[in-house]
Amino acid sequence: MAKRALIIGITGQDGSYLAELLASKNYEVHGLIRRASLFNTDRIDHMYCDPHLNNLVLRLHYGDLTDGSTLRRVLEIVQPHEVYNLGSQSHVRVSFDMPEYTADVVAMGTLRVIEALRDHVAHTSRVVRYYQAGSSEMFGAAPPPQSERTPFYPRSPYGVSKLAGHWFAVNYREAYNLFICNGILFNHESPRRGETFVTRKVTRAVGRIKEGLQERLYLGNLLARRDWGYAADYVQAMWLMLQQDKPDDYVIATGEAHSVGELVEIAFAEARLDWHRHVEIDERYLRPSEVDALCGDAAKAREQLGWRPRVSFSELIKMMVAHDSELARGERALSQAGFTSPTRGAAMAGGN
Repeated sequence: MAKRALIIGITGQDGSYLAELLASKNYEVHGLIRRASLFNTDRIDHMYCDPHLNNLVLRLHYGDLTDGSTLRRVLEIVQPHEVYNLGSQSHVRVSFDMPEYTADVVAMGTLRVIEALRDHVAHTSRVVRYYQAGSSEMFGAAPPPQSERTPFYPRSPYGVSKLAGHWFAVNYREAYNLFICNGILFNHESPRRGETFVTRKVTRAVGRIKEGLQERLYLGNLLARRDWGYAADYVQAMWLMLQQDKPDDYVIATGEAHSVGELVEIAFAEARLDWHRHVEIDERYLRPSEVDALCGDAAKAREQLGWRPRVSFSELIKMMVAHDSELARGERALSQAGFTSPTRGAAMAGGN
């Protein structure tokens, strides 16, 4: 019998790559999606089939991290072997503007899921393995390199909320003997990254500037340093954690830090553009309390999971520029044909 996995946050960047990975391993994949008036399944549409058909690889269920009763119901319906909680309000800068919502979804949402999981395991006597998505933002102001032994020092409502979820997970693992792993993932990107995050905001702008569709890119702190990896590599680590004999916590990172400025230089150089002519600083995109440098030490993951990143930082940025340049060419073709594109959400959010 195929294993069943439930992915909370399946429509996100990580959720879509994880769904592909699990499907390739012959899992029956179930995903939790929020109800919306518009379709928000773009990243997984290539995997989705008519639910009336038999032998589906992917099944979707409506639910929300703010609704504990639905979480319980979905667990009873799916009867999963593995649960991956990737759901979140994941934009750090936005968490300063929406702190209560961020805490409700990220911190209390995690508690709702693992409390529902505890009840499910107690009532069914089933073994269910659970992955909790942590974040390098939990380290915040702690000096790099950051490992599983580094004291946490979050600097945003998002980081604080993720840390609360982390400790909820540890507590339930120890109190109720649940198989719960915390993945402390450092920044990971891809062409599927949301356009309000700084990497995608930059590569999307490069493509549009090259095609004459926009002139300026507004950013915040160019000096901030981050450890950036490829999202498809990182979901491999999530799966590996749940295949171990015992649950544990793991830092997943490349071990290399690069500044936002370096990101900008590589992206614009790939399109043969001078970034100085197009990039401007907008103080609205600065955080009230900044995280200067994040760089992970993933030695434990290398030794115990056998995990290593495959895609380098420069390869990742070039991959994203190529993807977004193609999007921009399509956008320009539509414009020349008399079609107008909708207002871009990237103009609103800071991305860094």
